[in-house]
This record gives sequence, structure tokens and C-alpha cells, in this order.
Amino acid sequence: MGGVSAPDRFDLTGRTALVTGASRGIGEAIAVGLAEVGADIIAVGRAMQRLVPVCRRVEELGRSAYPFTADVSDTDAISNLFDALAKAAPVPDILVNNAGMEQVEPSADVDPALWDRIVDTNLKGAFFVAQGFAKPLIASGRPGSIINLGSLTSAVGVPTAVPYTASKSGILGLTRALATEWAPHHIRVNALGPGYFRTALTEVFYRDAAWQNRMLAKIPLGRFGALDDLVGVSVFLAGDASAYMTGQILYVDGGYLASM
Repeated sequence: MGGVSAPDRFDLTGRTALVTGASRGIGEAIAVGLAEVGADIIAVGRAMQRLVPVCRRVEELGRSAYPFTADVSDTDAISNLFDALAKAAPVPDILVNNAGMEQVEPSADVDPALWDRIVDTNLKGAFFVAQGFAKPLIASGRPGSIINLGSLTSAVGVPTAVPYTASKSGILGLTRALATEWAPHHIRVNALGPGYFRTALTEVFYRDAAWQNRMLAKIPLGRFGALDDLVGVSVFLAGDASAYMTGQILYVDGGYLASM
């Protein structure tokens, strides 16, 4: 039989991945994981000093790394980012829309400024980064793959996290709509839904032992996620192994949703 061999389906050599929120946590883990299987990395974050060590890890793997700063809640910053990329980096054909923020607040106390900060970062920013990523691919007829970062809140409601839940539910809708629109251009759009992972964004929850015990009781695999648990599925979604898959979300949650 001809075609692509099984190992080659997971080989990203010759590909370039743009990862937002790449300076730490999930974004850093995915950026380095994609580099491990051959991808060059465009690492985007708000602070250059935090991107430098991530790019160093990528380069130690023998891949090229291109650090760029941008706040994805600002559409002008996104436009400036893609202008800069056009002059100083390869055209990416993989996008990991990872940048995000969360703040727990009783809904009665949420003000417009908090709502805008969360939704502008998690949803509006994701759309306009995807748009900037797709334009040169559509113009040149090149295929691409987008991985949007969803959440368990793409599927369930969480008290005191309404703006975040709204933004991540929106990510699922965004993923499905862009997948159908851009399929004729051979740009696949899928989402990754992490369960409970300890990162700088979620650290405040893990300081509460009672909360940890409650959550662990709801996770069939009996543990919280490790960042490496997100690497394999990201490689799958980025490359040829998922060539006939678009408009989907994959939850990496230890069985949390299955047990509800």
C-alpha cells in the first residue's frame, strides 16, 4: 500500500507553528512538543523576556524559533504582529490559539471591564489571530491547521466563571463556523479542551486542598492533568494524522465529562 506511513503522519518537519500564549504553561508545553516532532515555532506572548527561554528550548531541539510580542486582546496589536511576521518569519501553517485569561467573580459583581478583558482575549483575540493566520494561506492556496484552546466550560457551565464560560463556549462555535467556511481552502479548524491542569492561570484553585479533593473525586482517572498530556493530541491535530478531521473538539480531561 502507498500513502503516508504511520510515523510520518506525526512528523511536522518543514512545518511552522504559531503559538500564542507561548511563554508559559499550556502554550509553552505545546510549542516545545510540536518542535520535538519537527516544527519550527513562532512563539507569541506579551513579554519578550518570558519568550526567550521557550525559544531556547526549541532551538536546543534543532528547530528554528521566532519570538514576537503581542497582546491578543488588542486588534491593532494583532495586525502589527502579522505585519512583523511577514517581514521576519516563515508563513506559519499551524496555529495554536492558546492565549487566554480567567478571573473568578460572582456574576452579580462582574463589570463591563472584566467581561471585555476576558472575552476580548479568549474569543475576539482568537478570531482575529485566526483571520491573520488564514489570509496568506488562502491567498497562496496552501493548507493549514488551526487548534483553538477550548475548555471544559465549552461543554458545561461553571459558577462564578460566566465571562470565561461564555468565551470558551464561543470558541467551540468559532471552531465549527471557521471549519465549515475554510474547508474549501484546506484549512482545518479544531479545538482542544483541557480538563483540570495546574498552570499559572489556575494556580489559585490548587491552593485549596478541599477543592482539589472535590475535583479529584470527579475525575475517573484519579489525577489532574500534566502538561505533557496535551502534547500528543496537539501533534495529532496539527498534522496529517487528523487530515480528515475538522470542526471538532477533543477533551483531554481524565474522563471528567464522561462521568457527569
